[in-house]
Amino acid sequence: MDPGEAERFLRLFYGENPGAGAIGPRLREVRGQIARYGTYSHTAAELEYGARVAWRNSSRCIGRLYWRSLRVRDHRFVHDAERVAAECVNHLREATGAGRVRPTITVFAQDRPGRPGPRIRNEQLIRYAGYALPDGTVIGDARNIGLTAEALRLGWTGARGTHFDVLPLVIEAGERPPLLAVVPPDAVLEVPLTHPAHDWFADLGLRWHAVPAISGMCLEIGGICYPCAPFNGWYMGTEIGARNLADRDRYDRLGEVAAHLGLDTSSDRTLWKDQALVELNIAVLHSFTAAGVTISDHHTESRRFLAHLEKEERSGRLCPADWSWIVPPLSASTTPVFHRYYEDVSLSPAFVHHPLKTRPE
Repeated sequence: MDPGEAERFLRLFYGENPGAGAIGPRLREVRGQIARYGTYSHTAAELEYGARVAWRNSSRCIGRLYWRSLRVRDHRFVHDAERVAAECVNHLREATGAGRVRPTITVFAQDRPGRPGPRIRNEQLIRYAGYALPDGTVIGDARNIGLTAEALRLGWTGARGTHFDVLPLVIEAGERPPLLAVVPPDAVLEVPLTHPAHDWFADLGLRWHAVPAISGMCLEIGGICYPCAPFNGWYMGTEIGARNLADRDRYDRLGEVAAHLGLDTSSDRTLWKDQALVELNIAVLHSFTAAGVTISDHHTESRRFLAHLEKEERSGRLCPADWSWIVPPLSASTTPVFHRYYEDVSLSPAFVHHPLKTRPE
């Protein structure tokens, strides 16, 4: 533990929260904890603020305008895998809100000297299985072939071999073997996809879940790592329609949509991919809206991001942004975020990736 990192965070916290009082006593307390234990503990207010600022600092996220609204579920007392699994399910239920998705983070035990906190191997709390067939084709989400194989090796019995099998959570805690935890169906709100103008679209059998809850990143605040801190916002339509269902290394459904549309796929110059992509994204936005599930379109979210950027600049803060992530993957030049550059710097607090250290099985 670097005491300097702790001090930098505390000065940020007290600087932006003048009602917290004088920083001196808290600095002395934290220095004493670090000297004695090799780490320290955040107060509830520090944790809440740190989690929200980590979202504010997320350079790859376009939806940061509402960073102050992030609901923080403080479960730092939870170390064991079974209780982590239970609270992840509760997180999904509460964040889903019957379709009115609420930005939420659940923070579990921090890393301490000689006692690492729990971890979730899944990239997101809800992920669909991917089954690699001998002929090279894939059923389901090709991105998750490895995690699916791991879950099967650990004894997962829920694999049905469909395109949308929800994977169990693989949770590490202490020195015990990984826990395989099934996500109950009532915690997974899914939206079947239909199209407002094409009845055949429903026959494609496409669907997607309502809550994108990232679970494979570490929340770092003032030198402390919370390796298990699943968090979610809501979907922007292009994440589903232009990436998850369209990317060749994911569901790769553009060709199927184009065939039903009767498009000429003999050459890229016919722009059949572009036409199919638009119709796929129309279906996503239409279906989520019809189901009463929160979702945003890329034009609206682009304007919101620039509003956020202006607010941060007026506050005298740097707003980091990665152009390649902020600019939507559909009709990029028609959105205002396309026509400018951004400063992409690393700020703290932050959500970061750490190598997963596999424990005994």
